[in-house]
Order: sequence, then structure tokens, then C-alpha cells
Amino acid sequence: MSQLKSQAKPFEISKWEVKEAWEEVRANKGAPGVDGQRIAEFEKDLKNNLYRVWNRMSSGSYFPPPVRAVAIPKPHGGGERILGIPAVADRVAQTVVARHLVRRVDPIFHPDSEPPRLEWRLDFMKGSSHGTTFPLPA
Repeated sequence: MSQLKSQAKPFEISKWEVKEAWEEVRANKGAPGVDGQRIAEFEKDLKNNLYRVWNRMSSGSYFPPPVRAVAIPKPHGGGERILGIPAVADRVAQTVVARHLVRRVDPIFHPDSEPPRLEWRLDFMKGSSHGTTFPLPA
């Protein structure tokens, strides 16, 4: 028990990856999550906000906050479905994870597999699924 804890982070996540994920989240815009924080508000303290995401993810202590539930109409009528809108910081964390997964998983799929995996992932991250876009409230 007299051993000191290792100072190394258990997960290899670079600050650059978090910054690139932020750029993607900012470009996608999107509505605020349950915390009410908008992209512009997150950006006001960008350095600290991104550091907080990176530190928690790389140390293994990141836990996503609740999502805001919004009812949206189904594309072909027939009622509504619930869409969960994550907080801005959580969208950054999700983008970091999605990019890691794509790098590891895409190569194992045959190039002719349906749907094209990378293309599908990019559509999914931008809020659409197979060409169907979901309107998000402001």
C-alpha cells in the first residue's frame, strides 16, 4: 500500500483529438443539452472546457450527464419519437470515441458492405440516418 499511484493516464487520448472533435461538434451546431449550454457559451471558456473533457476521458473518470429529451415527429407520420440531446461537452466526448471506433472497426468491413460504414458514421454524427434528417429545436 506504500506504492505511489502511477501518474500515467490509463487511456491514450490526445488533446489534439479532443480539439478536432470540438471542431466537428461546433460545425454541426446543435441544440443545448439538459444543462442549457449552447455552443457559443461552451466556446467562451473553451480551453478549460476541452481540458476537462480530455482529463476525465483520459483518466477514465468521464461520466456523461443526462440528455435532454425532445419529442420529434416520425418521418412518415404516425406519431413522435423521443430524441436525446446530449450536452455540448458530451457531444465532444462522443465524437472522440466515435473517431476511435471508426479507425478500429471500419478496416474489418468489406468495402462493398452495405451501408458503407464510414459514410454511415459521418451521416449519423451529423444527425441523419440514411438520408433522413432530424430537425433539432434551437
